[in-house]
Amino acid sequence: MSTEVRLKIMIFHIAQNIDWTAAQPSGQYKAPSLMTEGYIHCSDRDQVLEVAHRLFRDRLDLVLLEINPQGLDAELRYENCEGGVEQYPHIYGSIPLTAVRTVFPFTPNTTGDFTLPPELDPQ
Repeated sequence: MSTEVRLKIMIFHIAQNIDWTAAQPSGQYKAPSLMTEGYIHCSDRDQVLEVAHRLFRDRLDLVLLEINPQGLDAELRYENCEGGVEQYPHIYGSIPLTAVRTVFPFTPNTTGDFTLPPELDPQ
């Protein structure tokens, strides 16, 4: 699959490394938001940096999960639950580890800014 096609069909989730590691024995990743809000927040590739800068500034304990939506057992909905216009992918259930194609380290640079991993940067 070409990189361009892959980037269009994959979705992404910013996770705490400790939560990702804890999911390994069960084979299912469950973000804390699944219990509190009923779904796991995700992003399209073009939304990842905006979300990272808005919600995770200066966090050093993160990974970026590249998720193949076709590997999900749970419902995936594009919606905006916070009153905005932009639609974000939400997963209404746990994520099977087999649906996670790549796990990228995801830490900000020295100025606190995030950048996409080189494999995901279209430039």
